Order: sequence, then C-alpha cells, then structure tokens
Amino acid sequence: MSGGGRNGARLLVQNLEAQGVEYIFGIPGAKIDPVFDALVDSTIKTVVCRHEQNAAFIAGGLGRLTGKAGVVLVTSGPGCSNLVTGLATANTEGDPIVALGGSVPVAERLKQTHQSMDTIALFRPVTKYAAEIDAPEAISEALAASFRAAESGRPGATFLSLPKDVMKADAAGDVLLPARCPALGPANAEAIAEAARLIDAAERPVVVLGMLSSQPAATAAVRTLLTHSKLAVAGTFQAAGVIPREHLDCFGGRVGLFHNQPADRLLDAADLVLTIGFDPVEYDPALWNAGRRRTLIHLDCVPPDPDRHYRPDLELLGDIAATLGGLASLLKPRPRPAQAAVLAEFAGERARLAADAAKHSGMPVHPLQLVQALQELLDQDTLLCSDMGSFHIWMARHLLAHRPRQIMISNGQQTLGVALPWAIAACLAEPGRKVVSVSGDGGFLFSAVELETAVRLKCNFVHIVWIDGSYDMVRFQEMAAYGRESGVRFGPVDVVKFAESMGARGFHVGSADEVKPVLAKAMAMDGPVLIGVPVDYRDNQGLMAAMHADVIH
Repeated sequence: MSGGGRNGARLLVQNLEAQGVEYIFGIPGAKIDPVFDALVDSTIKTVVCRHEQNAAFIAGGLGRLTGKAGVVLVTSGPGCSNLVTGLATANTEGDPIVALGGSVPVAERLKQTHQSMDTIALFRPVTKYAAEIDAPEAISEALAASFRAAESGRPGATFLSLPKDVMKADAAGDVLLPARCPALGPANAEAIAEAARLIDAAERPVVVLGMLSSQPAATAAVRTLLTHSKLAVAGTFQAAGVIPREHLDCFGGRVGLFHNQPADRLLDAADLVLTIGFDPVEYDPALWNAGRRRTLIHLDCVPPDPDRHYRPDLELLGDIAATLGGLASLLKPRPRPAQAAVLAEFAGERARLAADAAKHSGMPVHPLQLVQALQELLDQDTLLCSDMGSFHIWMARHLLAHRPRQIMISNGQQTLGVALPWAIAACLAEPGRKVVSVSGDGGFLFSAVELETAVRLKCNFVHIVWIDGSYDMVRFQEMAAYGRESGVRFGPVDVVKFAESMGARGFHVGSADEVKPVLAKAMAMDGPVLIGVPVDYRDNQGLMAAMHADVIH
C-alpha cells in the first residue's frame, strides 16, 4: 500500500491501523500534535489520560490481557520522561507495549532547546527496543520492528522517538502489514528426552510456573502435563490461574517475596526443579536456590541471564507449549509420597482460611475477611487487578484463581499505582466481564486521578481501597530491621467524596458485617465504584515469619 500527499504522521497512523491497534492512550502536546491530528481521521480510538505514567499502565495492562501490544502516545520532554516507570514495569512484567514519544526537530536534538531530551538513552535500559525515526522513509520499518520486539519472545516494552519535522514531512512510503512471526518448534529432542529421564529419576521433583506459563497455549500444555504426570507444582504470583480446580491436589501454592510458604517447603526438599516460563525477577533465586545441590531445568522460549544462584543443568529452549507436549509424552507417571504431606498442608491451609476469616469480626477489618470476600468474587470468574502493598501479599498467598491472568499483579518492579489503570485496561479488553481492583491508601493516590478517565469510558469496575494511613509494607519491614518506623505515615482521604468529585460512586465500610453486602451492591452497579475499607494490619509482621534474615526487600 502506498499513497501520495501524506505526511509522516499519517503514514505512522496508517501503520498503526495495519497493526490492528484499536486504542491509543496518551496526552497531547505541541511536538506530537501532527500525530494526534492524524488520529482524528483514523479507526483508532484516542483515549486522553490524566498522566503519562497511567497511560503506560493502561497500555501495558491491555497488552498483558490480549497479547497484542498496547500503544501509548505522549509529547516531548516531560511527556516522555513520565513514561519511564510505566515502561520499566511493562518490560519487567513481560507486558507488550509500544510507546511513541514526540521530539524536537532532528536538527535541534543536540541543542539545549525547549523540551530537548535524549530519550533513546533514557529508555534503552528499560525497553527491548528504542530508536528515533530520523526520516519519513524509516517510519513503517521502525514501527513494525517495535511491534515485533514488543510481542515476540518474552514480551516487553519498546519506544520510538518521533521528531516533529519528520512527522510533518511528506511521506510516500509503503504501509507494512504485521510480520508473521515464525512459530518456534519444541526444544531439542535429545534435551527433552534427557529432561524426562532426570524427572523420572527424581524422588522429589517440583515444577515452578513463571509468568510465561500463563500464556494461553502454555497454560493448556501445563494442564496436559499435570493430567499425565501428577508432579508437585509451585507458582509465582504472575502464574496465578494456570492450575485449574481439578489439579489442586498437585498445587503447593504460590512463592515470591518472602521464603516462608508451603510451596517453599516443597522447593527446599526438591531434588529437581523444573521452571516453566520463569524469570528470576519473579522470585529471587538467592532466596530459594542459593547453595542447593539439585538438578535445575529451565524450560522457556529464551535463555536465562547469568545468575550465580540460577545456573540450569539443562535448558529446554523453544516454544513452551510444544516443548511441554514432547516432555509429557515421555514422562512415566509414578507416586511420590515424600511430597504428599506438603501438598496436604496447602490443602489444609485453604480449609483453615475460611475458618480463620470467620473468627475476625471487629473493626478495622482483618485482611482475611477481605480475602474471603474476594475469593467468592473470583469464583464467579471476576478479574482482579492488584496494586502493591501489604494487601497484595495476603491476596497473592491466599486467593485462588483458575483462569490464567485472572489476577494481575506487579511482581518484578512492584510498582505502586498499577491497579486502577489495569482495571481500565481490563474493562476495555473484556467489556462483558466484571473487574475488581485493589490498592492501599498509599498506592491509590499514585493513579487515582485516572478515575475520571474510567468514568468517561464508562468502565465497569469496583476499586477497593484498604485504609490504614501508612505505607505499611515498608513499615513492617522497617520494624523487623530497625525496631522502629520512618517516613511511612500520611493523612487521610475521603474515598466517597473523592469518587463523587470524579463522577463515580463511593462507599465506606463501617463495620466488618458490611463488607460482603457493600461489595455485592457495588458489583451490581454500572460504572466505576470506589469502596474504602479500614484494615487491621496487626498480623502483618507474621507475613515475614521464618524468612531469610539476611534479605530485606
């Protein structure tokens, strides 16, 4: 496809349309206005956000849920620099996103002029691909390269700098259709056979599911593997939902952050660990694998980075689903009674959770009560978006999900403020599904202004704010390390009035008995709804129990 009388901005937008882009999230400005102007005549929906970081969170969330890169568009200078946290988060979490940033004209980029900034140097450390388009002829190729990098292998973030003069210049180049990425085959057959032999010979093998195991084809292959061979399984926070109900007898629970879970007992006793789609950023190998003498098998589409605590004896590199299919066909199922007690402990913990939640009835509300209420919503196939804080540990440990990516968590960067923007993304990706997002009162205000965007888009989600007046995840770790807290207290925000000021609904939970009725009422409403819940965090110190004393995050 080619065309005359077209500037660089219109060629860029035509390429975005060819990539199947449905939404662009961003904030306009003088250096990027040719692109915003071109979007008016396109099929792409432009979503104006209230902060560039939040725009990146929404685009990254959409990328995680759909597998297609979300797109964010911002102006030069601070418009670009405000993207850094959003792109770093997406890149670490494996969320595909393409970021487009305005720039001064090419001839001015080396001068100290209005909003000049070396954005390529800024973004290169936190993206898979970063480049400046310095000529109209390069637009189509650079954009195609950005999408391919964002969506292939381990997905992540890419960035393109768009000088204003290039966007305004005549551009008669072709529009490139999306490249058809070649499908990877399974790992080397001899390596798969060796892996099967090692697993069959092990007495206490454990599978660790990582973020890429939650991709649809990989999840299906994991489930087939467990149907064939009842291997003990642990999952990182990012792997939530990979294990279905019918395979809970194999599941030891989730691991991450602190080394003190039932699944950590499985890992500690394992004589072989098979990781599937795992990135060490999800759970530091220094916590679970340092000094261990056991066989380690890495199954993924990409090799691991060098790590003295994560040095696989065998790497199965290729398409995850295809490799798992080959492995499952070679394994010889057999009972392993040594692991049964730990798996039974996790099953018992699930049973105790409901009983423990029922024991707490005072105010503020105990986290277990909220976890139990959220579990009932997840069982109805609601999607949950979690921010970062003490509440996230309670949920990551105790909330079960049976659909991949039903729970969205920031695991690598542990970024504050992601939940509400992710909820917007979830509503756009799956408009018929009810969404719940959760934050603490600290992280809430990092992105709360985007509630106006949610109202404008008529998003249907319930956002729950756990209120305690502090950055409690930092506080309880400070108490453990120093015996006192520092820099963690802040003032209150009226969640109900805040919601109403943005055109949303708001509720405040005044007693423990109100939790489920208020949730039910909010879930039945259209549009975004905020719920403020005072939370009792007195048991949070126990979240760190028996963790390694020399590691504080």
